[in-house]
Amino acid sequence: MSLGLGLSVAAGGHAFDSVPVQGGPVLYLALEDTPRRLQTRMGKLLGGQKASAGLTLVTECPPFPQDGVEAIAGWLDRNPDARMVVIDVFAKMRGQAPAGVSAYDADYVAVGYAKRLADHYGIAVVLVHHVRKAGSEDFLTEVSGTNGIAGAADATLVLKGARGKADGILHVTGRDVDEAEYALQFQAASGAWQMLDGPASDYTVGDTRAAILKYVRANPGAKPKDMAAALPTVDVDTIRRTCSRMAADGQLTKDPGGRYYPDAQSRTQSAQEVSELSDCPATTPDQHEHPGQSALELSDLSVTDEAEGMAT
Repeated sequence: MSLGLGLSVAAGGHAFDSVPVQGGPVLYLALEDTPRRLQTRMGKLLGGQKASAGLTLVTECPPFPQDGVEAIAGWLDRNPDARMVVIDVFAKMRGQAPAGVSAYDADYVAVGYAKRLADHYGIAVVLVHHVRKAGSEDFLTEVSGTNGIAGAADATLVLKGARGKADGILHVTGRDVDEAEYALQFQAASGAWQMLDGPASDYTVGDTRAAILKYVRANPGAKPKDMAAALPTVDVDTIRRTCSRMAADGQLTKDPGGRYYPDAQSRTQSAQEVSELSDCPATTPDQHEHPGQSALELSDLSVTDEAEGMAT
């Protein structure tokens, strides 16, 4: 998913086949991969076409505390129009925890390196990280480590497996974005993730509930007999029972007249209404005043000629 996102931003166009993105240079640190593995994955994602020249792939980089920040800053100074840096995975870059600090503070400091780069250069820095095996009602608590990781980040996105017709639900929350859920489907042939139309709830409930939710959102105040006329494959008694259960589960609300309305939580924004970051200048006054002096030029760490066309 993160590699596909990097390819989309580097080329411009649409991420997840749905979300419009502004194109620009992308640095992708694939720290657990080899050039050959990356070449194979990109071949599937791109259908044999070459990647955008705006994508720089790196398979080795020192941790943040040991010249990693300077190395990334050096690449950003050489690419002033950069849009994004993807660090896959975060554990490879965080370095050792400072001595004498709590686990929470260590996590906060580690994410802080990336946040300072993001704030200084006005770009997105995506940290790919693991989740705990044990599930939770609150997806934020599933992020591996302490709450310091989510606390330091501007936004947290957690991909979870879904029951139903979606292959995954992307849970999103953050300081500048509305909390939301998006249903995604994995395309095995291409290795790409595609965002599905409509609220995530449409893909995590049974077919009857999904059809009722869709109808009620389009026709708020509908009664079961109205739904039955539009859903000929479901009898009216089944619709009545299902609507009653959905109201009890909080998926619908019912007025005294027996009319049903979509619950506030089911009014999740569609894929065409993905929340954007709040307006902020692309370059703040303090940006680029202190260009990073890279001790390690990232171009020296880039993918070799074996993956021709993938690195710049």
